[in-house]
Amino acid sequence: MKIEGTITALVTPFKKNGSLDIQGFESNVQYQLEAGVNGVLPLGTTGETPTLTLEEQKELIDATIGLCHKRIPVIVGTGSNNTAKTVEMSVMAQEMGADAVLVVTPYYNKPTDKGLYLHFKAVSDAISIPIVVYNIGSRTGKNIDVPTMIKICSLKNVKYIKEASGDIAQMEEVIKEIPDVTVLSGDDGMTVPLMELGGKGVISVISNLVPEKVVGLTDSMLAGNVDEAKKIDAELAPLIEVAFIETNPIPIKTAMTIKGFAGGSFRLPMCDMEKENKEKLHAVLEEMHLL
Repeated sequence: MKIEGTITALVTPFKKNGSLDIQGFESNVQYQLEAGVNGVLPLGTTGETPTLTLEEQKELIDATIGLCHKRIPVIVGTGSNNTAKTVEMSVMAQEMGADAVLVVTPYYNKPTDKGLYLHFKAVSDAISIPIVVYNIGSRTGKNIDVPTMIKICSLKNVKYIKEASGDIAQMEEVIKEIPDVTVLSGDDGMTVPLMELGGKGVISVISNLVPEKVVGLTDSMLAGNVDEAKKIDAELAPLIEVAFIETNPIPIKTAMTIKGFAGGSFRLPMCDMEKENKEKLHAVLEEMHLL
């Protein structure tokens, strides 16, 4: 299945007692399907995956795949800083029916470029479904430079890159030097600039709340209607700014709860928003007529 357009990085809602709210999660997935998104991503950063047990992760994968019924791609986040665990999770995701896996740069370890390549090679050797390489040095402490990315993309099933380096020059070079790989924005604020360079969409946080708007933006860009896309982007700019006023996914989950969706509580080390930031978020939602 082609992965492009708007892919929503799904939040994981928890009940007040801290347990997984699977009914709320399923309701959120259904909302995404009805809004016409082009794919969904459970178990990403936005899903607070490091706090989930293996059984909870399986439950979320199963629920997502069961609801999507191959209508849209399901990309499962399987990355960690342990190669053996990443391989194990990727194999499990494939066996459960995932269409692709998202593998983040190993964090904390800060591997060498050779170690990075060998990490992705181990995953590639173990599965046959596509791999989305997730480059986000701000969270992992290690940027995948262009020469290393070229080598990683020579692996048989590395078909996509989620680019969240924040470096538009690097993104342009990646698109130019690796034309056979689809590049997706990992940053809502960079979607239009990246797609102007040849990127094909976004793995979005704000589409949890406003999927139709983000779909409209990426559809317009893919159709070559840049002016319309930039108009939508400008409308979304206040939400994009406030959605990252604190560490993701704190603001987006809070916004979903305010709106009446299943945002849910947090698991430490994620916690409730500071009062003044929550007030700013609420004001933006009101100004954008989202309440």
